[in-house]
Amino acid sequence: FLVEIVDSVEIYLNLLRSIFDFSAIRNLLTGPNQIKIRIDAMNGVMGPYVRRILCDELGAPANSAINCIPLEDFGGQPPDPNLTYATALLEAMKGGEYGFGAAFDADGDRYMILGQNGFFVNASDSLAIIAANLSCIPYFCQMGVRGFGRSMPTSTALDKVAKVMKVPVYETPAGWRYFSNLMDSGRCSLCGEESFGTGSDHLREKDGLWAVLVWLSILAARKQSVEEIVRDHWAKFGRHYYCRFDYEALEPRTAYFIMRDLEALITDKSFNHQQFAVGNNIYSVERTDSFEYVDPVDGTVTKRQGLRIIFSDASRLIFRMSASSHVRATLRIYAESYEKDPSQHNKETQAVLSPLIAIALKISQIHERTGRKGPTVIT
Repeated sequence: FLVEIVDSVEIYLNLLRSIFDFSAIRNLLTGPNQIKIRIDAMNGVMGPYVRRILCDELGAPANSAINCIPLEDFGGQPPDPNLTYATALLEAMKGGEYGFGAAFDADGDRYMILGQNGFFVNASDSLAIIAANLSCIPYFCQMGVRGFGRSMPTSTALDKVAKVMKVPVYETPAGWRYFSNLMDSGRCSLCGEESFGTGSDHLREKDGLWAVLVWLSILAARKQSVEEIVRDHWAKFGRHYYCRFDYEALEPRTAYFIMRDLEALITDKSFNHQQFAVGNNIYSVERTDSFEYVDPVDGTVTKRQGLRIIFSDASRLIFRMSASSHVRATLRIYAESYEKDPSQHNKETQAVLSPLIAIALKISQIHERTGRKGPTVIT
């Protein structure tokens, strides 16, 4: 038999050449108004791709890319692209020397974007901003935009963009396979989830480096900083304050009973139109449900994918249980609050969401029932 050795980096690079305007990105990184970038591969598989594509092909200095040698233990640090674990990148960006920063997870399909001075772009905003700027990408100019997809816990920022663009949005359970079905059927061109995964039908998978190149393309086309692009987006579409709180390594029976009792509480008719007063805020329940999804492609029904409380001001609370191992469980709480007024877009996320979190803790009693004083991870 014949063994063929292929260079996966080169194959991927050739695909990217057909999607992006490499000359525009190269000019951004090397031209007279170049920006300095800092890319952290977190010692995962993306390292060789970053060096070959961003440095060798697009001209970023070699020292722009860090932690690019794949290691079995990832250098002793969890390869998770968020503010909790990508601390080296965050500190470097806070110094103001770099205009754009990104980090990848172990297999390179998830990413995080930072602007100058450590300006953080949450994953839901990133997805919406990419959607609003697809005209900067030759691939979408040629192929068109057929639809968007987001996981149910992901903020509704994408929906605001889709409404303006007159593009359908598919709200799916967590799990990329639902997006794959939509893309295979030609219904979806761009999709993403709040856990920093974004992708398109070029690969039918989430693709971290592709997302970074999309951002660099937007920066090149708009000639603005990351923060300016984000703030312009908020001014046009409104800001979705959003956060996820993870209670990890819970005893599975405890997590199960919390979710069971919570579902009974919020789906009772008496809970609808209930009001919660927290400080100066009053939240009126508009509707609740246990999320289920009917696949528009094959009609498959997926039930019990999370508990949703939607308030009259478009705020949302979502509770979802996710198995993190064979013996422990993770319970996640998602909070979202929408603000249209640009004068209210400079508030701290935690301050805005604290009344919603107070409601979530009150009705779930998660601290009392688990003995925890707070979540394990906040993203």
